[in-house]
Amino acid sequence: MIQDTPSLIAAIRDRFAHVDSCPFQGPRIFFENAGGALTLKSVVETSAKYAAIPDNQGRDNPAAHALVATIEKAKADLALFMNASSGQFFAGESGTELLFRMIRTACVNAPKGSKVIGSSIEHPASRSAARRWAEISGLDYVNVQHDDDTGTVRPEDYAALMTPDVSVATILHASPVTGMGMDVAAISKAIRAVSPDCLIVVDGIQHAAHGQLNIDSYGIDGYAISPYKVFSRHGYGIAWVSDRFGAMPHDKLIGAPATGWEFGTRDTGAYATISDVVAYFEWLGGEISDETDRRARIEAAGRAIHSYETSLTNAMINGTGNLPGLRDMAHIRILGGADNPAREGLVSIVVEGMPSPDVVTRLNEQGIRTHTRKADHYSSNVLDPLGLPDCIRISLCHYNTEAEIAQLLAALKEMADVSE
Repeated sequence: MIQDTPSLIAAIRDRFAHVDSCPFQGPRIFFENAGGALTLKSVVETSAKYAAIPDNQGRDNPAAHALVATIEKAKADLALFMNASSGQFFAGESGTELLFRMIRTACVNAPKGSKVIGSSIEHPASRSAARRWAEISGLDYVNVQHDDDTGTVRPEDYAALMTPDVSVATILHASPVTGMGMDVAAISKAIRAVSPDCLIVVDGIQHAAHGQLNIDSYGIDGYAISPYKVFSRHGYGIAWVSDRFGAMPHDKLIGAPATGWEFGTRDTGAYATISDVVAYFEWLGGEISDETDRRARIEAAGRAIHSYETSLTNAMINGTGNLPGLRDMAHIRILGGADNPAREGLVSIVVEGMPSPDVVTRLNEQGIRTHTRKADHYSSNVLDPLGLPDCIRISLCHYNTEAEIAQLLAALKEMADVSE
């Protein structure tokens, strides 16, 4: 596995740009991955290559044909990466924009007077869209309250509020505030047990970099990711819709294909960088397993990433070397609890007696990049019930190391005297 192979960790880190230094700050440890993961060097090269090409898709010339082939390859790679044997992928402005578009389409096609169900743990990308379009479409919105102590929502929480007239449902795959993952397949099953034809849309933006994606196993109709959070770059989002969902009436140009969801000419370079991401997962799977099948390698990489990131968060919580972990620091409070198997590469904390922005500044002065989550329109749904105005989000990926965790713990340990 990754944690047992120092040479592999070095090889992994070598594939990412700015892995240990910021072009504006200098040397730094990057624990701000939930805000946007590091970018593969291959993605940077691919972006530059395609940015220089003047041609568009859909023309009868060699360049246009090559661009179309690049996009088709990327969509095939996405189907492999996310294990989607049917449906279609398309690009949009961002993951948030795509969630709004899918949820809007689901709501306006829903029977009047039916219901939309979603949970309070959701990022506003899906929650705002569901509440807005439920109201516009004459639907009732049903809120599933998440558990404040664990930072999760469970299938039985959905099941308790499900009725046959629920026509649209939204699910968060992983929270960017608590770091906890939800059992999408089990929640979807609970929904369909009561309302089999419900349209189910999933926000997979936070989850995508931290574990396996397996759309065929979820029993859903829509899924969105933001590639800049899974080793690609900013400027676009990717969505998948089921064949049933894709054929429903939706925003499109008059006379355009009935199942087309994209608007205008897409950035071929954005699609091409998705192929770079998938190739990276295949490479990693080949390094930590004997698998030769492409999907099997991707699955092996996903298991290794999850296992390694769990070991890193455990080191952060329980300590490493002679350094105490977060659970043993009296001045630290861990959101979601110290022992939470739902955690995916993210630990949010509060330093007693110190505003979170001050903690983030102190860490940044020591070259440790973290982030403040405030009880604003992004995070108040999680922080307000806990009575917290803010927290410090420490988010990592599989290119981080235990040595970096140790530096973080040493810096936080020194804050004990300040917080007293």
